[in-house]
Amino acid sequence: MKFTMFGELGALNRQGMLLLLLAGILSLSRAANPCCSNPCQNRGICTTVGYQGYECDCTRTGFYGENCTTPEFWTWLRLTLKPTPNTVHYILTHYPRVWNLVNQIPFVRNSIMRYVLTSRAHLIESPPTYNSNYNYKSWEAYANVSYYTRTLPPTPEDCPTPMGVVGKKTLPDPKYLVETFLMRKKFIPDPQRTNMMFAFFAQHFTHQFFKTDQSRGPAFTTGLAHGVDLSHVYGETLDRQHKLRLFTDGKLKFQVNNGEVYPPTVQEAPVEMTYPPHVPEHLKFAVGQEVFGLVPGLMMYATIWLREHNRVCDVLKVEHPDWDDEQLFQTTRLILIGETIKIVIEDYVQHLSGYHFKLKFDPELLFNQQFQYSNRIASEFNTLYHWHPLMPDSFKIEDKDYSYREFLFNNSVLLEHGISNMVDSFSRQIAGRVAGGRNMNPALLKVAITTIEHTRQMRYKSLNEYRKRFALKPYESFEDLTGEKEMSAELKELYGDIDAIEMYPGLMIEKPRPGAIFGETMVELGAPFSLKGLMGNPICSPEYWKPSTFGGKVGFDIVNTATLKTLVCNNVKGQCPIVSFSVPESVPSKSGSISPKSSNSGLDSVNPQGHALLKEQSTEL
Repeated sequence: MKFTMFGELGALNRQGMLLLLLAGILSLSRAANPCCSNPCQNRGICTTVGYQGYECDCTRTGFYGENCTTPEFWTWLRLTLKPTPNTVHYILTHYPRVWNLVNQIPFVRNSIMRYVLTSRAHLIESPPTYNSNYNYKSWEAYANVSYYTRTLPPTPEDCPTPMGVVGKKTLPDPKYLVETFLMRKKFIPDPQRTNMMFAFFAQHFTHQFFKTDQSRGPAFTTGLAHGVDLSHVYGETLDRQHKLRLFTDGKLKFQVNNGEVYPPTVQEAPVEMTYPPHVPEHLKFAVGQEVFGLVPGLMMYATIWLREHNRVCDVLKVEHPDWDDEQLFQTTRLILIGETIKIVIEDYVQHLSGYHFKLKFDPELLFNQQFQYSNRIASEFNTLYHWHPLMPDSFKIEDKDYSYREFLFNNSVLLEHGISNMVDSFSRQIAGRVAGGRNMNPALLKVAITTIEHTRQMRYKSLNEYRKRFALKPYESFEDLTGEKEMSAELKELYGDIDAIEMYPGLMIEKPRPGAIFGETMVELGAPFSLKGLMGNPICSPEYWKPSTFGGKVGFDIVNTATLKTLVCNNVKGQCPIVSFSVPESVPSKSGSISPKSSNSGLDSVNPQGHALLKEQSTEL
C-alpha cells in the first residue's frame, strides 16, 4: 500500500514538473512579443499572431512584403526623385533672389504653399489612432478626448527593454541625463537671432492646447478643443469665460493703470489663478489661463490680446450697432482666432523656418484637396515643444536686469515698464539655441527631468522610430546624432545602442542644422503637427471661411491683414516699438548671458513660494 502510494505521488510530481516546464516555456514565449522589435517598416502596423508570430498590415503604405519593406513602383519612383529634408531646407534657405521672384508670382507661390500644407498635414493621422493606454486601434482611443492622442503606439509592456529589444534593460537616470547633457555651461545664443518676444509667444500660444491633467497623469489633457480656440484668453469653461466677461458691448473685464488697459484682478474677475501667497492682491491679474501669472512675459501677451479683443469689439460695434453683447463677443473671438493663425503661420513659423519662400495663410488653397477639419493634440507634439533652452540667464527690460528670483510671479514689472517698453526690450534680447544640448538654464532642469519621466511612463518609442515614422533616415550612431565625439561616447555608454536613445533627450542634443535653432528631427516632426492643427481649425473650412463669419468685410480684413506688428501697434500708446520675433539686424542684440548683479539663476535663486509653485506647474511650462 505504501509502495503504491509513493509511486502515485512520484507520478504526480513528474506530471507537475512537466506542467511547470510547459508553463515556463509558455511564459517565455509570451514575454518575447514579436512586435517589440518594430519589424513593420514604412508605417506598416504590427499585430501579434499567437504568442510568437506577427503580421504586418501594409495597407495603403505604398509598400508590401512580410515587413512592408518592398516599395510599389510609384512609391519607388517618388522616393528616388524626392530630395532629402536637409536638401529641401538648404534650397529654401538659400538663393534669395530666386525666392523673391517666386514670392511675387501668385500662382507659383500658391502651388508651393499648397504642397507645403498637404505634404505636412498628411503625415498626421486624422482621425486619431492610439493613446497611451491602447497600442491598437479602439473606439476608446478615438472617442475619449481627455487623452492626448499618440502618433506611435506605446512600446508593449512585455518587451525585453524599455525601447523594445535594443539597448539596456534600465534607462539612464533622468537627473544625470539632464545635468550632464542639457544643463547650460555657458549661454549659447540662437544663430537665427530668435528673441524673447518669440520665446514668450511660443509659451503663451501653446498653453491653449498643451494642458496636461496633473491629477490623472501625462497621458491626459484638460483641453477640450485640441487646437486653437483661444481658451488661454477666454477660459476653458463657460463659467470661467463668464467671470472674465464684462457683458457690455462684447468686451472682457479690464482695469486702467496709468491710462492703459490691463487684465482685471482676481477680486474683480474671481477665477482660479496660480499665485504664491506673497503676491499682493492688486497684482493678482485674472486671465484665461490660470498659470500665466508665472512670468511677466506671459502676462504681457495676455494683456495685448485682452486689448485686441476689446478693440475689435469697438470696431464691430460701429459696424453693427444693432448687435447685442453676445454676438459681438462671439464674432470677436472668431476674428482673434483667425488673427492668431495668420500670425503663427506668416510670422512665427516663417521665422522658425528661415525660408526665403514666404509662407501664406490662405485656407482656400485646401478647398479642393482631401483635408479633414479636425484635430487632436498628440502627446509627442506636447513633448517636443519643450523649448526651454530659449530662456536666457536673466531678463533685460529697459535698463533693468531681472534674475529668475525677481521675475517669477512679478506682475509689477508690467506696470513699471508698460507693454510698449517690454515689447521693445524683448525684441532686442536674443534667446538661446534649442538644439545641440547644454543650453538649458538650471532653473528649468526640474521640468526637463519630469518630461523624461513622463515619456517613460507613457512608454515612448525611440528617437529613431519617430524618425522612421516621419520618413527620415534613422541615425546610425551617436556621433551621427550629436555631430561631436564627447557627448556621443558617453551616450553610447549609457544607452548601448543608437536605436535606444529616447525621443526627448535625442531632440535636445541633436546637432542643429547649420545656422539654425533646431535640428532636423525637431522641424520634420513639429511642422506636420503644427500645420495640421492650424489649418484643421473650423474657421479654415469652406463653411466658415467667408466674410459673414467675421462680421463682414471689416472683420474679415482684420484677420487677413493681421501681423505681429499690427497686433502690438494697435494696442500700445504712442509710437510703436520695435516688434519682431528676431533681433533685427540693425539692432545690437542684448546678450542673454548673465550679468554680475544677477549671478544666481538656478532654482536656489527663485523666491521660495515661487520655487515650490514652479515645480508644481504643468511640465509644458
